[in-house]
Amino acid sequence: MGLYSFYRISKPSETKVPEERVLRTYRRLRSRTFWGAVAAYSLYYVCRMTLSVVKGPIIDGGILTAGQLGVIGSAMLLVYAVGKFVNGFIADYCNIRRFMATGLLASAAVNLVLGCLGLLHSYVSTPVIFFAFAVLWGVNGWAQSMGSPPGVISLSRWFPLSARGSYYSLFSATPYIGKAVTFVFIGAVAAKIGWQFGFLFAALGGLVGAVVVVIFVSDNPESQGLPTVQELSGETPAGSDSKPTRVLQKSVITHPGIWVIALSSAFVYITQYAVSGWGVLFLQKSKAFSLEASTQIVAFSEAFGIVGTILAGWLSDKVFKGNRVLPVIISGLLCFASLGLFLFSGGGYFTNIFYVALFSLAIGVLYCIVAGLMALDIVPRKATGAALGIVGISSYVAAGLQDIVSGLMIQHPDGGCDFTGVRWFWIAACVLAIVLPVIGWGKFKNKIN
Repeated sequence: MGLYSFYRISKPSETKVPEERVLRTYRRLRSRTFWGAVAAYSLYYVCRMTLSVVKGPIIDGGILTAGQLGVIGSAMLLVYAVGKFVNGFIADYCNIRRFMATGLLASAAVNLVLGCLGLLHSYVSTPVIFFAFAVLWGVNGWAQSMGSPPGVISLSRWFPLSARGSYYSLFSATPYIGKAVTFVFIGAVAAKIGWQFGFLFAALGGLVGAVVVVIFVSDNPESQGLPTVQELSGETPAGSDSKPTRVLQKSVITHPGIWVIALSSAFVYITQYAVSGWGVLFLQKSKAFSLEASTQIVAFSEAFGIVGTILAGWLSDKVFKGNRVLPVIISGLLCFASLGLFLFSGGGYFTNIFYVALFSLAIGVLYCIVAGLMALDIVPRKATGAALGIVGISSYVAAGLQDIVSGLMIQHPDGGCDFTGVRWFWIAACVLAIVLPVIGWGKFKNKIN
């Protein structure tokens, strides 16, 4: 079997499920696929967020500076941006189970190598450590870009349009689940037995996730002997369903609404990654919390990010009857207020938990609607990956540049950390994350047919 044959989308099975068992089989496989993708993509984030947890010990150990860590972090995000664009288009044609499992295995391998390299750091010069971390973390970015497209495409292949908003909001909670696991579990490991073991335990999590994908995720209903999702749900086929995938992907590229969403999402990601990427270090250096307390504060907040993403689909579909702008305005104002309190006020352990929890809840709504549902609302099912690729490259290029800019702004000439100026950079990004989608959505929301 060649590489192309191994990864291409599964053909319809010659063995058909008996008619009396079709609905029961469909619901069972759909549920297994959805929850398998949720679990696996959560573990993708464990393999992605390790560096954010261990920045403090690495700086304190004199191994790397904040500026160098910013460059390393940006290597992953910038490569991820390109990879998400490319893999978004490729995944529309792929077997999502094999594609998703491959990326997670590669990401686990990178974490394993970085953990081993960390254990040997006393025998390796700083320039070599810096170069190796930057290259390997960049490789991790490409591996990570193989996670989201197949996960979201699974929703298009297995769920009718009427249920997609609610299930997409549930799937959008997976990054927060992964971040919470990382900050609690990997943070505790790093604090107790060393930052190197944070990478090693993350690698183990990635391996477990790949096994979950292989066991639970199915490519599409037809490959399991079932009818198409349109036939199963009684959904009227759209005119776009008969068009070739490549034609629809070209229409997505030229649609101005996708690019407005992509730019809006870029500022959402700058704001989100400012806290998830630098929040632990900020709490350590600006508010004098320990590594363990800092990771606990940020981890606790991620649980509210889960609530925010789940609320996003329900609010926009049920409460606001499909209106995407009103929940963006409400959550945006909460996001701005909570981020300002976190960055510019003091407070103890529980006060900071409240600030970051409110921020995560609000940014979770923005993330789900701006970076996901708005794009899905205007693209055909067969071009879902292309839309996510365009939004993804914009979002993660912005997040990667944020890492470089933030790292350089934080790094003090004496080798320490100074967060004075970078706070205003993060606040400005938050404002633009609210304003752009509110202004642009009304003009460019027409669906592609």
